This record gives sequence, structure tokens and C-alpha cells, in this order.
Amino acid sequence: MLHFTSHQYPQLRVLSDDQIRDLHLAALEILERTGVAVQHERALELLTRAGARVDGERVRIPSHLVDQAIRTAPERVVISTRTGDRAMPLENGRVFFGTGSDTPNTIDPETRERRRSRRQDVANFARLCDALPNIDFIMSMGVASDVPDTALFIYEFADMVMGSSKPIVFTASDENDIAQIHRIAAAVAGGEEALKARPFLIHYSEPVTPLLHTPAGLAKLLFCADHGIPVAYVSGIGAGGSAPAALAGACALANAECLSGLVVHQLASPGAPFIYGANVSVLDMHTLVMTYGGPDLSLTNAAFAEMARVYRLPVWGLAGATDSKVVDAQAGLEATCSISSAILSRGNLVHDVGYVESGLTSSMEMLAMCDEIIAMLRILYTGLPMDKERLALDVIDEVGVGGNFLLRAHPALLPHRSLPAAAHRPQQLPPMDPGRQHRSRRSRQRPRPRDPRLSPAGPGPRQGTSRH
Repeated sequence: MLHFTSHQYPQLRVLSDDQIRDLHLAALEILERTGVAVQHERALELLTRAGARVDGERVRIPSHLVDQAIRTAPERVVISTRTGDRAMPLENGRVFFGTGSDTPNTIDPETRERRRSRRQDVANFARLCDALPNIDFIMSMGVASDVPDTALFIYEFADMVMGSSKPIVFTASDENDIAQIHRIAAAVAGGEEALKARPFLIHYSEPVTPLLHTPAGLAKLLFCADHGIPVAYVSGIGAGGSAPAALAGACALANAECLSGLVVHQLASPGAPFIYGANVSVLDMHTLVMTYGGPDLSLTNAAFAEMARVYRLPVWGLAGATDSKVVDAQAGLEATCSISSAILSRGNLVHDVGYVESGLTSSMEMLAMCDEIIAMLRILYTGLPMDKERLALDVIDEVGVGGNFLLRAHPALLPHRSLPAAAHRPQQLPPMDPGRQHRSRRSRQRPRPRDPRLSPAGPGPRQGTSRH
């Protein structure tokens, strides 16, 4: 007799139960012993009333406040599309991929030159993301160098809203920025209550490592809490620079920073949506640049995904980026390793897909290539579904000995087939056959924009594109 059970989903674990407990206790020790700097009057008042030890800006947070914040924060946050369809349930085991934000440079898709990012690039990336089936949410992928600095993030948000219906993760410089972005989003959603019920946006913000919560960062955090905007308040740490060189110490520091932000957030509005996590990698001591393509970042992301499961919180992640300056074999290697790790560790909101040059440059070619890598690895790590229909015993018996299955429809098999859009699967071609194309050229040809507004921003001053 055949026994049909749920199939096995592969999963990566990098921490033992004892290590999870130790990392949590280390964060509590940092918050109680060293404390954090809180540079915001309302946040200080909330912490004082809750029983934290406040000495000027230095705040030491007792463990019961951390435990309380973890309990009140929601285990599940559902993000909708711009049109109100529920699209991304950020919950245990669900993995979603998206781009990154605020790169000063981009690789021009037409000239293949590295140049400064412009507003049109933000719009172009939004439309490309809208067309890519394995990119679930969008970020700006550029710092628009041709708009006023005082309205930079507002322009970028507006272009993302117009360019895609997918969920948006946005950045902002201060409370004024986030207030204006909130007004735009509410108008699009049909009012503040409609936006709160079906949010299509997430705010991304960071404390300053080590252990500093700035006035602007806390103002944005509190605005999100007050208005029900989901917020990812996560540290960006280069171990050996702003944090201990040992990854364990860097993770403990990042955990303390994120949890102290969670405490302030939940004191302001218990139950408001919050995304936990951190970006912890190492500094390359030759360049003092944080590495994006090495195994350290994937390792720490997997660790924070495990901590999030214990805390029962949605979790931030990072994958699909490279330290290479171009889309080459190194870029493909590093992207595949990090995307593989992200899927296996089950992080929820995995960003920075399409970054090159250690997060300094965005690339449409890299993004298109990663979209296909994600598709392949999602099939691989879904596991092998097995039930009566998929075992197809009746079909095998019907075709019989010596038959073939080419003309026998079997719909259950189709979802498990990989049909690449850019990867090459022809028979061997002669060495100089003109039909042969380099992988990066096929990425550039997929997909070609249909919208006439999706045009290159034009070549800028040539800058160096040498590899590491």
C-alpha cells in the first residue's frame, strides 16, 4: 500500500538550540549592561515610563521589556500589491525576493558603461521588476542624482508606484519624507484606513552601529508604528569595522540593536507590524568595503532566520548580489550561492537582488540573471512532491511496455519543469556560429520593454569598471 504524506522541504540550520539561546542572552546582556544611545525625546519618555534605566541619552533596557516586545509584535505580516491583492504573507517558511535601494551607480543597459544613477533608472528598474516573475517586491535600485536632494526619496517612491504594482520597500531621509510618502500611498490605496488594512509598502531603516538610535531613525520608526506602516529596522554591520571581527560578536551586537528598536516600536504601538533581522558581513581589509558575495553574509542571514523563528517574527534577508564589478562568472557564482542559502534558510524578505560592486552599483543584467537563478532553485528546493496523481501509475499502465509518453497529457508534471528564459539549451553549435551568444547578452535581451517610456537615461561620464 502506498502512503502519501507531505513531501520534504530542504532547510538549512546553522545554529544549535544552545547557540540560539546564547545569541539571545548575549543581546540581553548588551542591552542591560552597555545599553544603547536613544536620541529622541518621545522614545526616551516611552522607555522611562516602561521602566528602562535612562541616564541622559544612554538607556539600559531590562530583559522583560524585550520579552514583552517580542510577544506583542505580530508573527505574520501580509503585504499587498498596489491594487490591494494580498501578495506577500511574511510568515514562517515563505521566501520572497526583491531588489535593493540607493545605489549611487548603475550599469547602463545599452552602453554597458558604469555611470551615476538617475531618476529614469529608478522607473526603468520598477518596470523591469514588474515583468520578472520571480521578483516579488521592488526597491529603488538607485539614488536619483538629477533631482533635488530634499525630495529624492519622494521622487523615487512615486516612480516605483507608477512603474509597478508589486509591493514596495522604500527608504526615506527623515520624518518629513516618510509623511509625504505615506500621503502618496494612502491616496493610491484609497485612504489611510485602506492602506493600513492592505499595506503595499514597507519602510526600510537602520540604527547606526554600534548601538546608536538617531533622531531621524527613531522619528521614522515611531511614524511607522503610529500609522501601521510595516517597518524593517535592521542593522547594517561590517564585522571588523563597526562591530567585532568575530561574526558571533557582530551578530550579538546586531541582535541587540534590532531588539532595542523593536522595544521602542512596540511601546509606541503594541502589535504594529515589524520585520526583524540584520545585514551582517565582514569588511574586506584590503578595501574596507563590506563584502556582499562571500559566504559570511549568507551564514549570518541564515542565523537571523533561525532567531526569527524562535522569536516568531518575520525576518529580513539579503541575496543575489556580488562583489564583482560586472556580470561575469564570479557574479553568477556568488548570486547562486547566496540565493540558494536564502531559500534553504527560509528568510522572508530577501533584498539586494541585482547588486554588483559590493552594493555600489545596480545592474539590469544581473537582475535578469538572478530572476532565472531564483526560478531554478525554487524548483530544486521545493522538494519532490509525491502523491497518487504524480506517481502516475494508471498512466504508466495505460501506455504499457514499449510505449511513449510524448502524446499523453499529464498536467501534474508540468509545474515541476524548468523552462529557462535566458539559459542556453540548444544542441552544440559550430565554434563560430553566429547563433551563439554570451550569457550576459541573453540577459540583456530579456525582457525587452514594451512601454515606450522605458528608455535608457543616456550615457554619462565614463567611470572605471575594472574587476577586483
